[in-house]
Amino acid sequence: MAEDDNANPSLEELIENLQLKANELFLRKEWQESVEVYTEIINLCLEQIIEFHSLPKIQKSFCLALSNRAKALFRLTEFTQALEDCDEALMTESSHFESVICKGKILLCLNKYSLALYCFKKALLDPQTDANRETLNDCVEKCKKLQLLSRTGAFDISDWVINHFPGKSLALAEFIGPIQIKKSEFSGRGLFAIKDMDAGTLLFVNKAIATERCILSGEDSDQNAKLVMWKNFVDEVVKTTQKWGRIRDWIITLSTGEDEDKLEVPEMSLFKPDGDVDNNLENEDLDKARLMNILDVNSLVEASVSSKVLGNNRHLYGVGLWVLASFINHSCTPNSRRLHIGDYILVHVSRDVKSGEEITLPYFDILSPLEKRKEMLKEWGFNCNCKRCKFEEETSMKQEMEVIEKWLELGLIDIGSAVNSVEKGMKRMRGIEKGYLRASFWDTYSKVYGSEKVVKEWGRQIPAAAVVVDSVGEVIGSDERVVEVLMEGLKMSENGGGKMMKRVIRYARRIYGKVVKKHLAIKRLLS
Repeated sequence: MAEDDNANPSLEELIENLQLKANELFLRKEWQESVEVYTEIINLCLEQIIEFHSLPKIQKSFCLALSNRAKALFRLTEFTQALEDCDEALMTESSHFESVICKGKILLCLNKYSLALYCFKKALLDPQTDANRETLNDCVEKCKKLQLLSRTGAFDISDWVINHFPGKSLALAEFIGPIQIKKSEFSGRGLFAIKDMDAGTLLFVNKAIATERCILSGEDSDQNAKLVMWKNFVDEVVKTTQKWGRIRDWIITLSTGEDEDKLEVPEMSLFKPDGDVDNNLENEDLDKARLMNILDVNSLVEASVSSKVLGNNRHLYGVGLWVLASFINHSCTPNSRRLHIGDYILVHVSRDVKSGEEITLPYFDILSPLEKRKEMLKEWGFNCNCKRCKFEEETSMKQEMEVIEKWLELGLIDIGSAVNSVEKGMKRMRGIEKGYLRASFWDTYSKVYGSEKVVKEWGRQIPAAAVVVDSVGEVIGSDERVVEVLMEGLKMSENGGGKMMKRVIRYARRIYGKVVKKHLAIKRLLS
C-alpha cells in the first residue's frame, strides 16, 4: 500500500498546486472562488480514498481541504455547510486543530455557547495551541460570559451607555426568560408570562434573522429609500433561510396573517440558544409568496413608539425580523417595551405582570384618543378588543370626549379648560378608567404640565402631574413623553425634587428595563 501512496506523484503535485491557488484566493478574500478550488481538491482526494481506502497523505490533504473550505464558507456565512465540512474533517482526524477552532467560531456565531466552549477548550489541549493560546483563552472567556448571560439574563449595559456607546455594538447573548407561547384571546397565538414579574424584568434577548437600515432625509426620496431597503431586507432573509435550516424552521412557525386560530403552538425549546443546531422541517413548504406574507405580518420597524434604539444605529431607519418578538400581540394597554442594540432585540415588561398574563406591545401611538387609534388600526388590518378600547367605546362620556377632542382641534377650548372638563367627567370613575381617558388625552395633559403659567392658573382644579403620570403608567407602562412631563415637573419643583427624581428613574427604567442598572446611565439616556 506504501507503493500505491507514492504511485502517482503528479496527483500529489496537482493537489499541492491547487492548495496554493485556493490559499491565495482565500488570502485575497475571494471566498467563493476559494471554495470552488477547495471543492476540486476534496473531490480528487475522495476519488483516491474510495479507490484505495487508506492513503495517509491523501487523507491529510482531504482533511485540510475540508477545514479550509469550512473557513471560506464561514466567511460567506454558509454556516450549515461549514459545520458539515468541520465535522467531516474531524471524522477523518478527530483532533484536527484548525477544524476544531473553525467549528467553535461557527457555533459561537450561531449562539451555541456551550458547544463552542467545548471546541475552544478542546483546542487548548492541543500541542499546536501555544501560538494561539491568548486568542483561544479570549474565546473561552467570551463563551463563558455569553453562556452565563444566556442562562441567567443578568445583562447590564450601564457602562456602555455611560461611555456613549463605544465600539460597533455590545457582545450580547440570546436569552429566553419566563415565557411561553400559547393561544391568545387577542388573535392566534401570543407570548405569555409563566411567573409574576415586576416592571423592568427582561423577557428575552433575540438576534435578528435579518436587518436592513438606511438614512432618511425627510424628503420625497424617503419612500424610494424605504422600498430599496425593503427589497434588500427580503433578499437577506431569503439568503439566510437558504444557508441555515434552523432559521427556515423558525420562520415556518410564523403567521402569514391567515387562519390564525388554526396555527400550531411551537415549543419554546425550538428557540433555545443551545438547542439543536438544525431541525429542518422538510415537510413544510416555504415558497416566496408565503415568505413575503410572513415578512409583511411579522417584520418590526425599529423606530417605533414601543422601542428604543441604542448605539451606532440609533439615527437610522431600520426594519428587521426577530422571531420571538413576532409572537407578541398588540394592546392599547401594553405591558412590555423593546430595546434594539445592534442586531439584537431586548424585550422587558414595562409594568408589573402576573403569571399567565399575555405579553403585549403597542403597534402604534396609543397615547391617542379612541377614534384616532381606530384609524391607525385600519392600517394594521385588525380591530383591538383590549379592555381600554371596550371601555372607551361603551363609556357614557364617549360623546363628551369626542366633543372636547373636536373643540381642541378647532381651537375652541384652551388646554386647561379641556383637562378640567375631562377630570370633572371622570369623578365617579375608578382609577384604571381614569388612566384610560388620561392616556387618550395625553397630548393635552402634557401641554398643561409643560406650562408653568397654566399649572398656576388652574391650581387645584386639575390634578398634580405625578397623579396623572401614575394613572397613565398603570395603563401603558411608560413612554418617553411621560418621562418628559416628570422632567418638566422636576424643573418647576421648588421642593420635593428628590421624590420627583425617584419617580423619573422608576418610569425611565420601565422604558429601558433592568438591563440599565446604574442611575447615571439612565440619566445619560434621558439627557
